[in-house]
Amino acid sequence: MKILVVGSGGREHAIIKKLKENSKIEQIFALPGNGGIAMDATCVNIGAKDIDSIVDFAVENKIDYAVVAPDDPLVLGCVDALEDKGIPCFGPRKNAAIIEGSKAFSKELMKKYGIPTARYEIFDDAEKAYAYVEEVGAPIVVKADGLALGKGVLICSTEDEAKDAIKEIMEDRIFGESGARVVIEEFLEGPEVSVLSFTDGSTVVPMVSSMDHKRALDNDEGLNTGGMGTVAPNPYYTDEIADICMEKIFIPTINAMKKENREFRGCLYFGLMITKDGPKVIEYNCRFGDPETQVVLPLLESDLFTVMRSCTDGTLKKEDVRFRDESACCVVVASSGYPKKYETGYEISFDEDMDAEVYIAGAKKDGDVLKTSGGRVLGVVSTGDDLNEAIEKAYRNVQKVHFENAYCRKDIGQRALKALK
Repeated sequence: MKILVVGSGGREHAIIKKLKENSKIEQIFALPGNGGIAMDATCVNIGAKDIDSIVDFAVENKIDYAVVAPDDPLVLGCVDALEDKGIPCFGPRKNAAIIEGSKAFSKELMKKYGIPTARYEIFDDAEKAYAYVEEVGAPIVVKADGLALGKGVLICSTEDEAKDAIKEIMEDRIFGESGARVVIEEFLEGPEVSVLSFTDGSTVVPMVSSMDHKRALDNDEGLNTGGMGTVAPNPYYTDEIADICMEKIFIPTINAMKKENREFRGCLYFGLMITKDGPKVIEYNCRFGDPETQVVLPLLESDLFTVMRSCTDGTLKKEDVRFRDESACCVVVASSGYPKKYETGYEISFDEDMDAEVYIAGAKKDGDVLKTSGGRVLGVVSTGDDLNEAIEKAYRNVQKVHFENAYCRKDIGQRALKALK
């Protein structure tokens, strides 16, 4: 079998490594992939948003199955285009990917179907948005409606901050047309939990919960990033909370999408907050999270390709999806200066006694040498019988990664360990 994976980051590397465990898969193509992914797949220099070229490549190379991993191609209709050529895919079609593509859509969906979330209002007029902030006060959350590389959510502690956020998004258009509308919602408090789930549109199977670390610096300080590390499982996600989420959030969301004629098949990501009033949805993503995928997939005991195929075929109910009763930790090693200005082009090397998975995110091949090419360069992932063991092992292996200007947070998982105590 020949598989195509669309995307170029650490998430895609984790997916590809897991797919390789299936002996029936003979070849995996990554479009565009990266220098590290090239060790595990055939990389083809076609951008993830170049839908026409992706489809042409898939047809010409007789691809048997495609995995569309990033948000942009999903929202642009990459799955629709591939399926229209008879190529089965893992991922939602365009009309279902809107659950991430428009925050306004997802908030209205939750309101209509009684799915717990923060109170909100939607604005396409900046002056009315300013007036609303003056009316309700702060702290408050301002969100660009469309995709914004994970940076379109601004938590504002004062009214002035909120007004600045509205100006940047709606008037300065720092996120382009994604900022034509904003969602302004109440500020919720409580621990955050990420839950990825497999779904075929009718059945939903949650994966192991995880905890992301978004801020660039230790103690959750500094700028927001794409994620500096993750641990799984998340100790705040108890069996009791999981049952509530299944009954009040997961199944109602899948059923709501079906009722709206937007059946969702693929990976649906639930960004949750455990408030004093119970779990609430902060956001949906229409795909595997990054770097959540890097700690969840190593714990998957079942064959990933078989589970993906059952989501596509509508047979997930028949699958026995199992995860190991272990813990995992991912420490992202970044270029110093990220998420602002940073330098690239440094050679990456690894000690021979590395005993952890390494998922490459921002690196390119220069001859036989791997060099840094992005802000988040790679993730070092270890598993263990408990969280403490997984964290210690991950950091021990981080010391075996070498490149100039390397930087990582030193406290990934510490919040989770405190919660366990």
